[in-house]
Amino acid sequence: MIEILKILFTMPFLLYACYTDLKERRVSNRLWKYMLASGSVFVIYDVYTGGIPYLKSLIFSGVIVFVSIYILFQLGAFGGGDAKGLIVLSILFPLYPVFLFSGELYPLLGLPPVGLFAFTVLENALLVTTLVPLGMFCYNALHFSPDMLKKPLYMFIGYRTEVSSLKRKEHLALLEKFELDENGVVIRKFARTGLDFDANLKPELGEYVKKGLIEKEVWVTPGLPFMLSITAGFITAVVFGDLIFYAVFSFLGV
Repeated sequence: MIEILKILFTMPFLLYACYTDLKERRVSNRLWKYMLASGSVFVIYDVYTGGIPYLKSLIFSGVIVFVSIYILFQLGAFGGGDAKGLIVLSILFPLYPVFLFSGELYPLLGLPPVGLFAFTVLENALLVTTLVPLGMFCYNALHFSPDMLKKPLYMFIGYRTEVSSLKRKEHLALLEKFELDENGVVIRKFARTGLDFDANLKPELGEYVKKGLIEKEVWVTPGLPFMLSITAGFITAVVFGDLIFYAVFSFLGV
């Protein structure tokens, strides 16, 4: 029962983190402080009922996850808000949550060999992220235009939108750089990490369209926040378990 309460407690914080990350592309540190402070009731209860063995698991999970997440953060794998969220999860869930609901034992796929729940959340989040290109391709297929065939690989990482609409949109990045050469011809170059719009670039693209130097539509990428993947990773970890572990062992026939 306590595990279900912890899961129900955690979900609103993760959903609000997704909302703020989508809207502002950042998650306030206060959110994780409130989550940890209010969630400390569960930690105290678990330590009281679980004793020294649970306390050891709590320390082990907190230290291992903190060090690992900090290294990944320093390497630029994800943002600070994502890292803090995973660390808080490692404190609230030092042991993998196992519970009965409607006669079913969760997680449905069983416990992974490494019982660090925060790592499973991260693994599932990475797996969900790899599905984004497929979703992007399906979106482009539903909104297909012949111009997409000029850059077919872009269909997996972005979509086309009118230059005139860019001033009303936020949190988008160009997939191509547009540079005017000495002959007045626009040269396109792939922007590997996505080219952020600035105050001068949007009007510049508009001028290129007016002069007929580029099409009315350009390729952009939304750059979805990783917090969405973390939340999806949390849900799948709770319901199903470690998806990567299960997929690998199923492939090996173990």
